[in-house]
Amino acid sequence: MPLAKTFKIALFSLLGLSAIHGPAAAQADAPLLPKVPPGTVLTIGDPVTQKALEVSGLGKELSFEVKWANISGGPQTSEAFRAHALDVGSVAEIPSIFANWNNLPVRNIAYRERRDPIANPIYRFGIAPGAAVKTLADFRGKRIAFSPGQAQGTLVLRALHAAGLDSGDVTLVELPSTSDVYPKALASKQVDIAPLGGVYIRRYITQYGPDGATLVEHGLRDDPSHLYAPQWVLDDPAKAAALAEYVGLWVRATEWVNRNPDLWIKEYYVGQQGLSQEDGEYLVKLTGEQVVPSDWSEVKKRHQETIDLLAGELGYKPLNVEQIFDNRFEKLGAAALAKSQ
Repeated sequence: MPLAKTFKIALFSLLGLSAIHGPAAAQADAPLLPKVPPGTVLTIGDPVTQKALEVSGLGKELSFEVKWANISGGPQTSEAFRAHALDVGSVAEIPSIFANWNNLPVRNIAYRERRDPIANPIYRFGIAPGAAVKTLADFRGKRIAFSPGQAQGTLVLRALHAAGLDSGDVTLVELPSTSDVYPKALASKQVDIAPLGGVYIRRYITQYGPDGATLVEHGLRDDPSHLYAPQWVLDDPAKAAALAEYVGLWVRATEWVNRNPDLWIKEYYVGQQGLSQEDGEYLVKLTGEQVVPSDWSEVKKRHQETIDLLAGELGYKPLNVEQIFDNRFEKLGAAALAKSQ
């Protein structure tokens, strides 16, 4: 079966087959309401911000009712959108693209990135013991863990592209990028290479480094983070106004985390996630400072490049990036941060 067709089947399975809406409508130009109407309720899947709002006290500024959902990641968030069980979610760069490719019209409404994305990448490539991989060029002929429709899978394709390779030069082994699946696949030599994130970077080397496990830096941007919402939610004036308010608090919560790393480690990484103090300190250092640009021009340019790369590799029709950004929200984050300072 051709590579592109195989990935499409996997993605439809991952994102859900129901096509309840057509492609995202043209960019809405209706102005956002200045205040959230009484009785407005949003169901939000953004556990990290939920905790940041709680610990910082910023949550007290919400003027509407929030129903928090313990949902994260593109596949789970998109499923909840399809079921009309969620109004907004927090994800990386990729889910909004694949949602629109799979008849789920969504738009990005907020964006943040890392101040130094090369020094503070989200992912590093784990190398299996004995695989003899030191650079991206060494990926040729290797078995690489691949999760279509997720940020890790896209990073693999971008790394191959940067090395002058394509998917035909390697063996992509489809594996879910959940929990410790990738570290175990590397340790058992089921794959030679896998993108690792978070504490699994540190733990992989600590546990398997004595056996010859190593890491390779990819030197690419992998840091975009978004809030995104279904078109039908954005078409609701009351909910759109609530989303605008939430975007402002999302940005302020991000800045609060930047400025309070010790308390964030204590309350979130140790207190809520159950990680060790050392793991928390590692993750804070790994993340670095997160920032919110007030202009999406460069953001959209990079996003379009990602769309075009994925379309070429997986056989989808390229999207215009404007289809997946709601420009009404572009200035709100930076404006809310400036107002609070």
